[in-house]
Amino acid sequence: MISISDLDFHFGARTLYDGANLHIKPKDKIGLIGLNGQGKSTLLRLLVGEYKPDGGSISMSKDVTLGFLNQDLLSYDSHEPILVVAMQAFGEALGLQKKIDEVLLEFENNYTDDLVDKLASLQERFEALGGYTMQARTEEILEGLGFTTEELQKPLKLFSGGWRMRVMLAKILLQEPSLLLLDEPTNHLDLPSIKWIENYLADYEGAVIIVSHDREFLDNTTNMTVEVTGGKLVPYAGNYSFYMEEKSLRDEIQQGAYDNQQAAIRQAERFIERFKAKASKAKQAQSRQKMLDKMDRIDSVAPEAAKVNFSFRFSVQPGRHILRMEHVTKKYGDKLIFRDTNVHIERGDKIALIGANGKGKSTLMRMVSGSEGPTSGTHQLGHNVIMAFYAQHQLESLNVDNEVLQEMVQAGSKRTEMELRSVLGSFLFTGDSVFKKIKVLSGGEKSRVALAKTLISEANFLLLDEPTNHLDMQSVGILIQALEQFEGTFLVISHDRYFVENVATKIWYIEDFQLKEYPGTYHEYEQWQDERSREAKKLGLAAPAAPKAKPVEVKKELSQSERESTQRELKQASKQLQEVEARVSKLEQELAGYEKQLGDPNIYNNAAQLKDATVKFEQVKKELGKVNDQWSELAEKVEELEGKL
Repeated sequence: MISISDLDFHFGARTLYDGANLHIKPKDKIGLIGLNGQGKSTLLRLLVGEYKPDGGSISMSKDVTLGFLNQDLLSYDSHEPILVVAMQAFGEALGLQKKIDEVLLEFENNYTDDLVDKLASLQERFEALGGYTMQARTEEILEGLGFTTEELQKPLKLFSGGWRMRVMLAKILLQEPSLLLLDEPTNHLDLPSIKWIENYLADYEGAVIIVSHDREFLDNTTNMTVEVTGGKLVPYAGNYSFYMEEKSLRDEIQQGAYDNQQAAIRQAERFIERFKAKASKAKQAQSRQKMLDKMDRIDSVAPEAAKVNFSFRFSVQPGRHILRMEHVTKKYGDKLIFRDTNVHIERGDKIALIGANGKGKSTLMRMVSGSEGPTSGTHQLGHNVIMAFYAQHQLESLNVDNEVLQEMVQAGSKRTEMELRSVLGSFLFTGDSVFKKIKVLSGGEKSRVALAKTLISEANFLLLDEPTNHLDMQSVGILIQALEQFEGTFLVISHDRYFVENVATKIWYIEDFQLKEYPGTYHEYEQWQDERSREAKKLGLAAPAAPKAKPVEVKKELSQSERESTQRELKQASKQLQEVEARVSKLEQELAGYEKQLGDPNIYNNAAQLKDATVKFEQVKKELGKVNDQWSELAEKVEELEGKL
């Protein structure tokens, strides 16, 4: 289907691929793995033609179609409902539907045999393209990815980046390309959606290439693993677990061959050094030198993954009870999140909070930290408890003018520079990269700095919200090692099952607006939930904790005065929405201007100009966030008022 032959590709002086080869067959389900920066995402962009090879070739059959899910799609925006956006996958069918409607309209004035034949031909093609089922298929995939039936008619613009990514994933799946290219598809999915995708890919007819740091996802979706290493593409005929075993065996064989070759080289070199000056042995010495010069050298096996070589420090030990929250109820307006629930955390607890998005996991985390309010009930933190909270919004607390190492020093842990460099190295900041300014880091790099700061704090109680996002497998392994050594208490939210299985001894989940606990590992919890589901089916009940569709609300008939009042309110809200949209557009243009200014290397030669541009950039960015929130509120209000009429 696709053949990659002697592929060369460079970024400047850096070589990513050097004579790489790979053959992709129609049914292959490939997990593409390797350390960050080795070229995994680059290979996907080479396949879709965004980048051109410097040497070699990428050839594919003429009938091959590609679907590429990448993080750039997070920025896609539209006022169209998400159902309409996802249905754009059926471009030809939608075009035919429009033509069919035009023919039917023409029938009203001009009913002829030619028109009947034209309509029949259009409808036949429309049916062949799945036109009559395209909406049902779209709804099925969107709901499988976690959207409710009611949300399908909401504009894409109202959703956060992660939910927009799900819409784009749905669109790509509906296109059914012969090769799916998925770059970190689980980053923005919750556990139920990840499992749904696993089942979908298991039955997918085409080929798939997945870049992911989620080991269990790769195990459940791939039948082949390709490692990007040393500029080559090294295939393994199995999933990630098979790769780990096979890799270990290959490394053992390679290291043995390397050791034997090195022994032979040393022996030959000693012979040459000893006899090269003797006339009787000179010819033999020269022969052995030629042999060494022509020898294909075997590479030594790369060292094992980095190990955690720093220790956690507590300034004080906490008491037995870390946290007590009793009879807590939490609402957002009329929306109930928790009802009369209790939260008990004891010293030494290793807890993972799992489940679908929108159930209240992050809300509970903020309630535990004391940063969420108002809530009813009691919140009592234990004696000598020192808390550290890692979440994506913690990135805002980073000092953008600091260098990475400087930010770690100012975290107040009193660790040496060598210790801090060791911690940073675990999170992919090596060499001179520790001197990068925070302001020039990507979102993922900032996340790693914030996570490293959390781990070196003297906290005895850690709150970690999705800590594995933006980490590669090696860094996830480092984090697992770190938490295994941590003698304190932690509560972690994660959708990475391998990570949860290796760090948690208690599983929390939210059911019926209450916090529930399973006292065991994630694997044991999964088995228990499967058993519950089987028992529920035997009794003819719905599976426990399954999402339920919201009841359809009956539209209330308005009186004449209520209708007029609603129309006036709608007119005013629509006008405000237009004004806010204009403000958003203006601020986005201003922000783009400052981004361009800060991207100019010459500005860093003028400290005053740099400071002025940075301050204004942050001010506009902050204001844009507020105005976007206003837009969301007004858009929802307009939608609500339109629904009443």
